[in-house]
Amino acid sequence: MDKFPICVVLTRVGGFYELYFEHAEEVGPLLSLKVSQRKAGPGTVAMAGFPFYQLDRMLRVLVQEHHKYVAISEEYPNEMKGKLGGLMFDRRISRIITPGTLIDEKFLDAYDNNYLLALSARELLSEASVDDLDEILSQPIGLAWLDLSTGDFFTQESTMADLGGDIARIGPREVVVSDKYQGRNNSYVVRRLEEDKIFVTYSPEPPLLKKPVDACDTWEEMLERPALRQLRPDFSELEIQAGTHLLQYVKAQLPGLSVKLQPPIKRLPKDIMGIDSNSMRSLEIKQTIRDRVSKGSLMHTIKRTVTKSGTRLLSSWLSSPITCLTTIEDRLNIVEFFYHNGALRDDIIALLKRTHDSQRLAQRFSFGRGSADDLLSLARTIELTRSIQTRLSSEAADGSSLERLLSRLDIPINLAQIIISSIDEEGLMLQQKIEESETAKLAEMEEAAVHIGDKLDEPTVNYRQTAWERKETDTSGYYEGKSGIFRAEPWLMSRSASPTLKKLHTKLDRLFKKKQELTEQLREKLGVASLTLKWASGQGHFCHIKGKDIKAASLKSPGLVPIGSSRTTKTFQHPDWTELGLKIELARHHVRTEEQAVFRKLRDEVINSLVVLRHNGAVLDELDITTSFATLAHEKNLTRPILNKKSRHEIIGGRHPMVEDGLWEQGRTFIPNDCIVGTSERLWLITGPNMAGKSTFLRQNALISILAQVGCFVPADHAEIGLVDQVFSRVGSADNLFRDQSTFMIEMLETANILRKATSKSFVIIDELGRGTAPTEGSAIAFACLAHLYEVNKSRTLFATHFHDVADWTHRYRKVGYYCTDVQEHEDGGFTYVHKLRKGVNSNSHALIVAKLAGIPQKTIKIAKEHIQRRQG
Repeated sequence: MDKFPICVVLTRVGGFYELYFEHAEEVGPLLSLKVSQRKAGPGTVAMAGFPFYQLDRMLRVLVQEHHKYVAISEEYPNEMKGKLGGLMFDRRISRIITPGTLIDEKFLDAYDNNYLLALSARELLSEASVDDLDEILSQPIGLAWLDLSTGDFFTQESTMADLGGDIARIGPREVVVSDKYQGRNNSYVVRRLEEDKIFVTYSPEPPLLKKPVDACDTWEEMLERPALRQLRPDFSELEIQAGTHLLQYVKAQLPGLSVKLQPPIKRLPKDIMGIDSNSMRSLEIKQTIRDRVSKGSLMHTIKRTVTKSGTRLLSSWLSSPITCLTTIEDRLNIVEFFYHNGALRDDIIALLKRTHDSQRLAQRFSFGRGSADDLLSLARTIELTRSIQTRLSSEAADGSSLERLLSRLDIPINLAQIIISSIDEEGLMLQQKIEESETAKLAEMEEAAVHIGDKLDEPTVNYRQTAWERKETDTSGYYEGKSGIFRAEPWLMSRSASPTLKKLHTKLDRLFKKKQELTEQLREKLGVASLTLKWASGQGHFCHIKGKDIKAASLKSPGLVPIGSSRTTKTFQHPDWTELGLKIELARHHVRTEEQAVFRKLRDEVINSLVVLRHNGAVLDELDITTSFATLAHEKNLTRPILNKKSRHEIIGGRHPMVEDGLWEQGRTFIPNDCIVGTSERLWLITGPNMAGKSTFLRQNALISILAQVGCFVPADHAEIGLVDQVFSRVGSADNLFRDQSTFMIEMLETANILRKATSKSFVIIDELGRGTAPTEGSAIAFACLAHLYEVNKSRTLFATHFHDVADWTHRYRKVGYYCTDVQEHEDGGFTYVHKLRKGVNSNSHALIVAKLAGIPQKTIKIAKEHIQRRQG
């Protein structure tokens, strides 16, 4: 605890993990553990504990819910037992767990990446002076991030201005920064991370070498293959610093654990459509604004993927739409192929559903943690990959996008066949049942112990004794149901897994045959038909008789040694069984040892095939996404977009995917709208009443742009879109009282970011700018920002406003189009929203209609009408 002061220390003691001192008192209640007092040395020690099999659940609570650092102290056999006071175990920290350093924990979200991000800047940056803000925002920073559960590793050079968007796109669970920032609340880096509520770890930053590029050499030992010599010139000094800091931190958190990552991929901002954090949030790409849940987001609406890794890749694609026209067309070509080949698409989806998460399985083996069950999962996935390849190869045209995707497959079918022929699936299933049974028994014991402890206010069970230490082992063996082969216990490996294993099993069979013969001899010699030969801890090898044979048994035979009896049983030792039993135990030990050797060999084969397994997994993920896009296109009547390098949007009959879904559930239909912006009309000024669909129209066109550059068909009758380098959305705000920022201040900060960064290739949507202040100043600010976007940024812009005088001030701009929504009032006093856009300016916001709809008293509405009439008069 002294060595790891910021960590909660969990200490393994037999079958339990225990906490002591202040950790027990502070953390115990978080885990719903009873805190007791244990006598030790000069006084009492606070102590709490839980069974080892609850570790995953407890880590989830500590690390993910309470953002604690956890150090796990494991037991290791003490080789110097006699010289160190008779201690049976030595204990040392095996790993330190933080939100970003999760490996293969069961609670890890299978459908999302778990990124750990490190960033590096040249100097401490503060906001001491507003005059320095532009200089601060232009400062370069280096980013490096990885997912330990998959081995993905990336780097990028960015700027302080883009940091928020980078973090929103990457979505790290933890960010590592230099400890030189610790305690500096005025640091721009710290403030930016705190505003996004990012879990920050401060860690010593490694010193830069004289030649920073040489630092890449230190990465090699943590990569699956050396590949940096040709890549090193591509990395900037800050990327190298961030990458070195990241890997140094990982090594410190996982002492002694082998880590094999994929070679780093350098991300270039120009290759990715920029979506800043405000736009990611307001467009509800991954979470809804109101509830911050997945349901109702773009990701939830379009997700039809059937694999975990495919879903993770889809999430990454949505966060980082691409700007490479060739790659987008390849994706769209494959989607279109599956769109027109429904039967084939269904067959591929059915095969994909049966595959396993090979990305995380392969990474588990690189950590030395894979199980026999994981081996089988990999083997089945390899076989299914070959089936998918065979099924598609006959359909893919030469030189097609699909054929190029399939050419990336390199299927190690021999590895799959070796694994399947080596592992005894029946024995594996039986072992799993035994383990589940033992875990259930432990849970029952724990519940009983807690119940009794509550009554006595003290623990009454020796927690250190595990179930398998208490159980008796019957060495009589059993016969397999299918094969009829006699087995001493459930084995992991088949008899033919290795020549040595085959010989050992033959020897063990002979010994068990001798055991059967000895059993029959002793039954006949002693005259007891119920005699069985057994073994138990503390008793060794013994003969067991029961029932009516107790009185009939003659125990006067030479060599018999009585060791126990009851009214219904008798046990005694016999030298022949003791000698034979020891031979059987030795033979079983040899079998288990050889099984481990075979398993290690299979694991090494998997590690040697990591590269191809990961490449194949990446192809399966892309197939999962493209088939899902084709399914979505059929379900939602989507259209293939036309992408080009022009600066123009031509969307005919566009729809908002999430709103359309919500209306469909209510039995209502969505009113589509056209959007032709970028050439003759570079900026659309949109007016109209609240609730008539202005915000929906703005958002749907931004979402259509994102979907198109992801490679998905879009909700429109026709869509021709010039590649967008960045999407900006200034829609809605809320106070940030903690930062002493009003709604209007946040509105201005978001707008300033757009005006600084938007280009002629950007797509900008702005809704109700300036409404957070007085009307005169608000309309002036709205017009000034519109003018800047038109004259300086020259972006494709949809600009919605209630300030009708802005329309009067913009008539000198030739490329501004004027469109509006409306309200249709009925003779009976009712009204209908007209969601279809029409040309023109709507100078009536119909605010009183909305107020009436909201339930404002009629008397209040009347006063408002009279006031408006007086002002107009």
